[in-house]
Amino acid sequence: MPPRCRCRWACWGAGVALAALAIWAALRFTSDVPVTYASNEDHFKYGSTGGERSSGIPYSIWMALPELFPQYLPGKGLQSLGFLYEPGRDLPIGVSKRKVQGIDRVFLNCAVCHVGSVRDTPASSPRFILGMASNTVDLQGFERFLSAVALDKDFTGDRIAPVIKKMGTDDWLNRELIRYVGVDLMRDQLVTLRQMFSFMDGEPVFGPGRFDTFNPPKVLLNFRMDSLPEVERIGVCNFPSIWHQRLREGMELHWDGNNTSVDERNRSAAFGTGALPPTLDRPSVHRTADWLLDAAPPPYPYPVDAALASRGKPVYEQYCARCHGASGTDFAGELVGKVTPIDLIKTDRHRLDSYSFALCVNQGQLYAAYPEERFQHFRKTNGYANQPLDGIWLRAPYLHNGSVPNLRSLLEPASRRPASFYRGYDVYDPKNVGFIADVPGENGRAYFAYDTTLPGNGNHGHEGWAYGTELSDDNKLALLEFLKTF
Repeated sequence: MPPRCRCRWACWGAGVALAALAIWAALRFTSDVPVTYASNEDHFKYGSTGGERSSGIPYSIWMALPELFPQYLPGKGLQSLGFLYEPGRDLPIGVSKRKVQGIDRVFLNCAVCHVGSVRDTPASSPRFILGMASNTVDLQGFERFLSAVALDKDFTGDRIAPVIKKMGTDDWLNRELIRYVGVDLMRDQLVTLRQMFSFMDGEPVFGPGRFDTFNPPKVLLNFRMDSLPEVERIGVCNFPSIWHQRLREGMELHWDGNNTSVDERNRSAAFGTGALPPTLDRPSVHRTADWLLDAAPPPYPYPVDAALASRGKPVYEQYCARCHGASGTDFAGELVGKVTPIDLIKTDRHRLDSYSFALCVNQGQLYAAYPEERFQHFRKTNGYANQPLDGIWLRAPYLHNGSVPNLRSLLEPASRRPASFYRGYDVYDPKNVGFIADVPGENGRAYFAYDTTLPGNGNHGHEGWAYGTELSDDNKLALLEFLKTF
């Protein structure tokens, strides 16, 4: 072959190789593919909301951090922060995975706050209940773990890349990208988030099953957190259960009833999973929302005294049904889903005051570029909303801030409710209807000591004849038995 032809063929071959390399690089580094699931239940537990796109942690780093920095965890692995792992799964419930720009990234989804754990005895295997408020996961503890790692001098690519190789969680190219680029980017992001969310250091420690839900949006909207009025600074509340969403449409939602649209409430909650308006995975979120329309709590699994429950039914109808519905599936009631003024309910007002009129007005900016999705239903209220009681047996601790450990205590005046108790233990207490709350630790893991004397943690309110706290002991026991049927 003449030299000119050989040169032409060589150039042609090089061009084809470069084109193939460009196509491969384009496919790899422009990828955006979530892990998908056939069942709605698995999708709820592990499906993406889109948060991995902007907030995602490389999967291989996620897997390596508990091994590299155990000194910042209260025990072994993320289980020590209450994350729930199903057998055979390497990621906990509430963590989704998506391949973005060639790298598997993970982040939180709705289930991290809305799947709980129940054991019958300390020796029993846990049952994971979908739609129940998380009673074990300490999200503030997780945030503080990541913050501590970001400031550690050993959080470097040279230290992390060999561990990733040993664990076999990523290929050579991604390991090198993580070594020379990824770790530095992640450190910068975590340090920035640490600074932005430093306002949480001025609040009581949250503990498992609680978070501040409306001060973080102020950060997104560039509020000066150091200049907040004192009454807005503490907004810690319990995660809620989220069953029967179809029946809740039009009710005053969130603890303080600040929105009447289930769809807007869902988009607002998506911010907590790192999903901003441009990155929200709308089909995935809609799939979860559609499933939740009719998702229901499991029935009470322990024996119920039918005769005692029948005696409790008229007590419930007299004192509770007007605000909380006729039953766990019939939400009819004059005041169900409506706000009771704080001067009447008299529960701790910190969560109510943390949601300000200024935030309400500015929330409309969050979806300003998406007119059909822009928030229109948020408003400032002056109390807390009356919740339906579906699955009430699974919703301990009670009141909006989780300050009362069980229903039996809620039927007592505040002066006779426990001033302190432990949160995070998932062994059930059928007698008092809640979780056992006097166990300080188990298997080397310490549970969270809840102190009702701290600001925002008050257990007062929901008291008097109208709320059943002046009933006779016999009527209280009958009412508790009837509530087990919800």
